[in-house]
Amino acid sequence: MERPQDLNITPKTANIIIILFHVVGLVGLSVPASRPLFLQIVPAHILLMLVVIVLSHKSRSKGFIIFSLLIFLSGFGLEWLGVHKYWLFGDYDYGKTLGFKLFDIPLTIGVNWFLLVYAAGVTMQHSRLKSTFFRVITGAAILVVLDVLIEPVAIRFDYWHWDNNIIPLKNYICWFFVSAAMLYTFELFKFKKQSRAGMVLLITEFVFFGILGLVIRLT
Repeated sequence: MERPQDLNITPKTANIIIILFHVVGLVGLSVPASRPLFLQIVPAHILLMLVVIVLSHKSRSKGFIIFSLLIFLSGFGLEWLGVHKYWLFGDYDYGKTLGFKLFDIPLTIGVNWFLLVYAAGVTMQHSRLKSTFFRVITGAAILVVLDVLIEPVAIRFDYWHWDNNIIPLKNYICWFFVSAAMLYTFELFKFKKQSRAGMVLLITEFVFFGILGLVIRLT
């Protein structure tokens, strides 16, 4: 029987899978005829990215598992507070696209928080920023910019919806501080410098949502 640490994929393989499946998804969501099918497999796509990132991580130690669960549970819990108590982000609720919900929150949203924080954390590892503080705030700012690109796509494709279709400034402010807190947690675990798979995922997400946002504005 293989040990968990033996179940690895190379950075090159991880990068190919990340880019390939985002390109296929971009084409599928851009074509009206295939859009309903591709919206149904959004949760599977998120889970595939989770598998790719986990298997490309260099050392799946107890610390990595704890970090992953911590971000997943924190992300899920904070979204619960946002949806049910309106304490964070604003007045919003989730649609059907992100899949199975627990307490009206898709389980994939916790996975998504982990993927984004991990991707931004690894990207900052490969930056020239020596200061933990500047890596954290820069990574958080990058994730806020990504959210700006995600929002129009999310609303159009029933990921989530805002009250009166107005995205409040509070959403972006909370995204920054939540992202900063999670990225600081990434720093606290002191992971060894990882492959560029996380960076590739982050860049690919920017391209994916940027192009898809343009497509939906033109259709």
